[in-house]
Amino acid sequence: MRIVIQRVLSASVSIEGVLHSSIGRGLLVLVGVENGDTPDDARWLADKTAALRIFDDENGVMNRSISDIGGEVLSVSQFTLTASTRKGNRPSYIRAAGHELATSLYNLYTDFVADRLGRTVPTGVFGADMQVELINDGPVTIIIDSRLRE
Repeated sequence: MRIVIQRVLSASVSIEGVLHSSIGRGLLVLVGVENGDTPDDARWLADKTAALRIFDDENGVMNRSISDIGGEVLSVSQFTLTASTRKGNRPSYIRAAGHELATSLYNLYTDFVADRLGRTVPTGVFGADMQVELINDGPVTIIIDSRLRE
């Protein structure tokens, strides 16, 4: 699994021009699921998401987690994170997990994050054509791949 975490002042998801979900200060997380990913990948990424220290402390040092600041998380599925551009200019999505596995692990990741934060995590709609808006804070953007574990 791959996630892109963006520290935001606010973020929202709309579908066909209708607001579906939104958050204030916190994290927008884009989630991509690959063939071979497991519930352990979802759990590991959820732990990283909840504990990642990318919010400023009183000294302006990134030393606080989403849990520490009481921020919100918006989780959005994004299969294009699995793209391979090795051959040619048209991305290949051959590594993307099928609908059943991808939906299951995306939902599991979101549930794990909600459990760690002790509150509901708003989402997009899996497979929908979504419009995502955000105000990136910093900007701070972190990419984490559960297979690399770095």
